Amino acid sequence: MKLTFLGASETVTGSRYLLEEPGLRILVDCGLFQGVKNLRLRNWAPLPVPADSIDAVILTHAHIDHSGYLPLLARSGFHGPVYCTPGTAALCEIMLPDSAKLQEEEADFANRHGFSKHRPALPLYTQDDAQRALRLLVPQRVDHPVDLPHGLCFRFLSSGHILGAASVVMCRNHTLLAFSGDVGRPADPIMRAPTPLAHADYLVVESTYGDRLHPDSNPQDELERIFNRTFAKGGVVVMPCFAVGRAQEILYYIAELKETGRMAHVPVYLDSPMAASVTQVYRRHLAEHRLTISGAGAIDKAAIMIRSVEESKAIASHNGPMVIIAGSGMATGGRVLHHLRLYASDPRNTIVLVGYQAAGTRGAALAAHEPAIKLFGEYVRVRANVESISSLSAHADYHELLQWLSSLTDAPTRTFVTHGEPAAADAMRRRIVETLGWSCEVPTYLQTVELGKL
Repeated sequence: MKLTFLGASETVTGSRYLLEEPGLRILVDCGLFQGVKNLRLRNWAPLPVPADSIDAVILTHAHIDHSGYLPLLARSGFHGPVYCTPGTAALCEIMLPDSAKLQEEEADFANRHGFSKHRPALPLYTQDDAQRALRLLVPQRVDHPVDLPHGLCFRFLSSGHILGAASVVMCRNHTLLAFSGDVGRPADPIMRAPTPLAHADYLVVESTYGDRLHPDSNPQDELERIFNRTFAKGGVVVMPCFAVGRAQEILYYIAELKETGRMAHVPVYLDSPMAASVTQVYRRHLAEHRLTISGAGAIDKAAIMIRSVEESKAIASHNGPMVIIAGSGMATGGRVLHHLRLYASDPRNTIVLVGYQAAGTRGAALAAHEPAIKLFGEYVRVRANVESISSLSAHADYHELLQWLSSLTDAPTRTFVTHGEPAAADAMRRRIVETLGWSCEVPTYLQTVELGKL
């Protein structure tokens, strides 16, 4: 059995792992690359194997850097099952068409305004492609064995990252290969703690925060401070935000701040049709998170849900303090770009970054306090205050990852550290070696390794 790292190696995006032997190919995760141009160009490159030769795809969760390549795979000839949890299937039904729609809109905008080098600019895939991919989803219960060809089987274990997120544990002949997926935090206010692994002969583990610890600060206190200071100046808070997980967590804290009188009752706009739809999914999947029915309802009422383009444009006509939460979380696309163009140049306003910002994204440029960011082909000065709240992360930091890994009864034969920028991945590798004493390595892009016993 061979394992090839088609993505999420030497970077934090593009999660794709190809497991193969003669007559069998399984793809674990099928994500898009995001960030710097050299990474994004990989989305346009063909896979090293024909799409129609892949027998099945297994998704760890619905984030686009783990699922967003599925429409292109389906268009290229893949027609096998895509296994995922029920929560992941529900989110993909929202996220994949939305991803396709954004790409179609961005291509159309580039053509109309002439700032693309390509004539015409084309979307990576279309909404028809997304629907083709969705028809392949085969939801499976968590901790339920699923048979694969060649005597393999697998099961999902909850990883606590977002709704439906799971680790994947594959087995044959009592030999286990585990993919951590993205591992959540044990004390997340919405998601339950990740389920620990008992054993793995081979392990692929993420390292998004492999070189840092999350601060002990309370995100609710930080939001209160930022809101009150901005509102006192009559300013606007613009929050690039991931529609899945992060938006719901922000609304959870805003609902509590308003309930306890710690936040002025200014308008809060959730300008993301996808985030609004995802919030409804949380209400239908109460067994997969900590929220009660009333808690999920409070999140619904914490913001004005904006769906249409006309409603989004109308936000700019409102004066005075307000909060605008909009996708995308790294400011790589979506409606938040229009709000940044309107509000980034005013020093009364605040831009709040509430998640990981991959290298090469506008979010990373904002976090680095670059004086200007490029929006729709033009540079916009950033005079607004820029704040980052790292305590809101849905990824475990290196201490939490080590705690999760320490549940294994024996050291894996080989451990592969992926899904991290080079410094973070190597730092995680070093900590695993020094703390747990395991054999550990950081694979390179397109590297293939032999898994002897599987």
